[in-house]
Amino acid sequence: MNANTSRFIKQANLIGGQWVAADSGATIDVMNPATGKAIGTIPKSGKAETARAIEAAAQAFKSWRKTTANERSQKMRKLHDLILANQDALAEILTMEQGKSFTEAKGEVASSAAYILWYAEEARRVYGDVVPSPWADRRIMVTKEPVGVVAAITPWNFPSSMLARKIGPALATGCTVVVKPATQTPYSGLAWGVLCEEAGIPAGVVNILTGSASEIGGELTRNPQVAKLTFTGSTEIGKLLMKQTAGTVKKVSMELGGNAPFIVFDDADLDRAVAGAIAAKFRNSGQTCVCTNRFFVQSKIYSRFVEKFTEAVEQLKVGNGMDSGTQQGPLIDMNAVEKVEEFIADATKKGGRIVTGGKRHALGGSYFEPTVIADAKPRMRFTKEEIFGPVAPVYKFKSEEDVIEQANNTEYGLACYFYTQDLGRAFRVMEGLKYGLVGVNEGLISTVEAPFGGLKESGLGKEGGHQGIEDYLDTKYVCIGGLGL
Repeated sequence: MNANTSRFIKQANLIGGQWVAADSGATIDVMNPATGKAIGTIPKSGKAETARAIEAAAQAFKSWRKTTANERSQKMRKLHDLILANQDALAEILTMEQGKSFTEAKGEVASSAAYILWYAEEARRVYGDVVPSPWADRRIMVTKEPVGVVAAITPWNFPSSMLARKIGPALATGCTVVVKPATQTPYSGLAWGVLCEEAGIPAGVVNILTGSASEIGGELTRNPQVAKLTFTGSTEIGKLLMKQTAGTVKKVSMELGGNAPFIVFDDADLDRAVAGAIAAKFRNSGQTCVCTNRFFVQSKIYSRFVEKFTEAVEQLKVGNGMDSGTQQGPLIDMNAVEKVEEFIADATKKGGRIVTGGKRHALGGSYFEPTVIADAKPRMRFTKEEIFGPVAPVYKFKSEEDVIEQANNTEYGLACYFYTQDLGRAFRVMEGLKYGLVGVNEGLISTVEAPFGGLKESGLGKEGGHQGIEDYLDTKYVCIGGLGL
């Protein structure tokens, strides 16, 4: 690890512009999933530290909200430039703590920079309205104002870009932030503190702390000075946080779990579908909320797809993310490995056929073989549950109507993908699928310019696009009377 990388690895909380330890001095070890060795430690903070971070954000909000959109935009452009200037160092940290390949990590860091630049530009486009008045002597204005202190809780699978989606619109609108990154991947989150300091963002505008999820989350949801909570993570935890925020009626945005279907119709370009399937399933070793959970392939081409797909899966290179050419890193921890093994055991017990993979990788640790399971059936666990690992179950279907019903038969509604060369079918299926993100003949579709977010129990609100800034704004109606007109 070089000196430039080391300077971003902060083993302290950032509260009100000061890098500080937990009050108790307690720490948590952070492990590298590729080696099983400790990278360093982070503070084990709780309620008291969180309350101080919220107070610091509330005080900073008083002045930050009064800055002009152009001032905020300029600082965010500086932040964007710093991220790209340090892309390799930030990617190295990400790979060390999360396990994904260095190439993927660099892509995530670039995506983080892109979100900051997008919202730097959107900061200057927070428009209100002048509404035609029904009264001759009154005028009606609608204005947009920053909500206030924003609490942001992010997951371990995309520890940099998930924060960019939250810090970006918060800074752009004039909000201040208290961030709780995932304990397993905290350094990518803490690095944002260093970057914000170097970009000239004032003390207290961005606060970052690590430690007990229940204590920190409890204070963030309970404290009345927090105006909004934004969370990316599991549906289970999202529901808990929503209940906790109800006491103070906070604004919430939630990007939760998924169970993405990937549908291949018999008129699809098969090679394109296989390439898209690899991208949609095995990115980050299957540990993304938009990863394919269920492959549905029409009966006429089922065998050909499984054969071609399996050939492609067997070409994936598994290894340490820092090694050249690695495409699949380790899973985040042994709990993830055991969960994947449970899914595979359940599937084989119920008639599933392991075509390739199916077991822990020879590299040991939390490495796992990319796996394809044919003859998947609705009664198997992964039909309803999120896999979050490199396992691809392939189901067979007969008709368009049948597969739309099967694809929608889940409480989730985040991402879905389908392949067809029939234009009419493309519109019928796109309109029939109850999902927030739809890829038609594409397996990777996320981009800063488009709104990202799910339907049903996959969440509330959008991140990205011009829609992504709305959840950080309050809409105010102003009626001006007595004008004597």
